[in-house]
Amino acid sequence: MQVPAPFRAALEALSTVRVRPEVVVEHIPAPQRLAPYAHAVALTVGEPDGDDEVEIASGRFIVLFDPAGHQAWAGTTRCVGYVTAVTDEHMVDDAMFSEVAWSWLTDALADSGAEHHHVGGTVTRTASTRFGEIAAPEHSVDVEIRASWTAEGTTLDRHLRAYLEVLAQAAGLPPEGVHLLGAGGQTVGTGA
Repeated sequence: MQVPAPFRAALEALSTVRVRPEVVVEHIPAPQRLAPYAHAVALTVGEPDGDDEVEIASGRFIVLFDPAGHQAWAGTTRCVGYVTAVTDEHMVDDAMFSEVAWSWLTDALADSGAEHHHVGGTVTRTASTRFGEIAAPEHSVDVEIRASWTAEGTTLDRHLRAYLEVLAQAAGLPPEGVHLLGAGGQTVGTGA
């Protein structure tokens, strides 16, 4: 099957995105039934101390493309993102936290210049207490962000950059170029 030029251009744009060193990107099988063409990657962030075995955030970024257009999308290209991350236990009770987490997406899309419309999704906060012989922390709090939006044009690099920013925010990573020093949480910029 011939890959349409707009989808090929979108994939080429995605391939230009430079990913932060804390994030591991892996190509995964894309959903087959949602659109004639699709592309998907998994994103993982390990512990900042370098223990990649301990995952603090993960996600998926999926591009769906239908050259005939899709009425529900009001366009031809739909981006779908999912992020789940361990978060501070005090956040689960903060009524404004969901709005803040959602603003990570809307702000990142705006800041990256990712032209879009028909954005929607959910933010879910969960608190878990484990009992018995489960090898995990006794208490944990997670945030999950599920979102989709219709991309305008083929500049999907901007959309992926925006979603990588959402992942970084959810994982609690410092801004790029800033490194945490010691347990005191001081930051030092590496730029001029």
